[in-house]
Order: sequence, then structure tokens, then C-alpha cells
Amino acid sequence: MHRIHGNRTFLLAALFVLISSAMFAQKTRGNYNFRDHSSKPYYFGITLGYNSSSYKLFHSDAFIRNDSILSTTVDRDPGLDLKIVTNLKVGQYIDIRFLPGLAFAGRSIMYKYQDEDIRSRKISSVFAEFPVQVRYKSEPWKDIRMFVLGGVKYSYDVASDARTKQADELVKFSPSDFQLEVGAGMQFFFPYFIFSPELKFSHGLGNVLIYDDRLQQSTVLDKVLSRALTISLHFEG
Repeated sequence: MHRIHGNRTFLLAALFVLISSAMFAQKTRGNYNFRDHSSKPYYFGITLGYNSSSYKLFHSDAFIRNDSILSTTVDRDPGLDLKIVTNLKVGQYIDIRFLPGLAFAGRSIMYKYQDEDIRSRKISSVFAEFPVQVRYKSEPWKDIRMFVLGGVKYSYDVASDARTKQADELVKFSPSDFQLEVGAGMQFFFPYFIFSPELKFSHGLGNVLIYDDRLQQSTVLDKVLSRALTISLHFEG
């Protein structure tokens, strides 16, 4: 937990320094670089991101009746996003964005038993993700713009153990998932690129639990929905 907290603190501090430096540079220079970028009908870029993935657990009736498992909780691990950006302008304020790429994520489901024993089911994933987003941008102020976004994302866990025989005694999860995404961020326009820090929430639409009536750790759950918080740094131009 200390390691996770340290990673988050470092990332947030680095993000704050980047944004502060960009704002100071724009204020002192007074150049309106956004005019050059606004003339482009489309552009490309790359994304580096930090993600914190989780699950929302819903208990079944079997959880109430069972006399061994007291509680289930989810523990998060830090993850990494690597994506390619394709941005298409639709008018002055609206963009359509496609950001295919990879997301490395980890989370664990912790089962607490009557005898105080705690057992964990760790899920390490490598997602191939295909998000499509609509972004609405504000009127520019000098070389800065605010934006909000919404969209949908399909992801497939290429590292899933759902089909491996070695995982027969483990709770399994579907490798496929559809999610809704909402977020907000800022654009900082430089002469040769656009720097855009962004905060985004993802909410799974479907149950990813693969029910197995042979496993008590599975039967105490009714459904499991994916959740994620992502801090992204986009470099586009």
C-alpha cells in the first residue's frame, strides 16, 4: 500500500509541475499556437497513462447463507497505459477520437474467512483496448483550452487465464469487456505539439464474472463489474 501511495503521489506531483510550467510559459510568451493547430482537420499522437483498476462486487444469496466467508474486498495495483491517438475535428469545438493501445492492470479480490484467514485472487491483465470518444472543447484562453469527453471502450485481456486448465480452481473472469468512459482535462498548445493531461473514469457495462458452482469463492458473488481511474498524458500534433 505504501508503494502504491508513493507512485500516486509522485505522478500527481509530476503532473502538477508539468501543468504549472506550461501555464507559466504560455503566460510569459503570449503566443497563440492554437491557431496553427486549429487549422488541421486531423492529427495523431501518443498517450502515456497511469491506471488504477478495480472491481465492483455484488454478493449473491449464497454469500448470506455461507458460514465461512465473512467479506470480500478489492485491492488495487498501479498500472500503465500506452496508446496511439487519432483525432478528427468535427467543427470548432468537437473532436472524435480513437485511441487503440495496451493497458497493463492488476487487482486482487480478498476473501476474509471465519478463522481470520485471508485469501486473495490476484488478476494481472494486459488489455488490448479500443476506445472511441467524443470530446467537447471550450473557447481557448491564450494557448489553453478545457475539455470534457465521453465514449465507449471495448477491451480484451490477452493475458486472461479464463481458458487455462491450470486455473480450474480459481475464480475466473471474462477477457472481454465493454465500458463507458467520462473524463475531463486541459490542452496546452506549444509550437510543435499539444500537451493534454486528462483524468478519466471507466465503468464496466457487463458482468465479467464467469460463474462456477464448484467454487465457493465464485458462488458468493452474483456479478462483478469493472472500474478504472486513468490519468493520461497526451502528446499530439
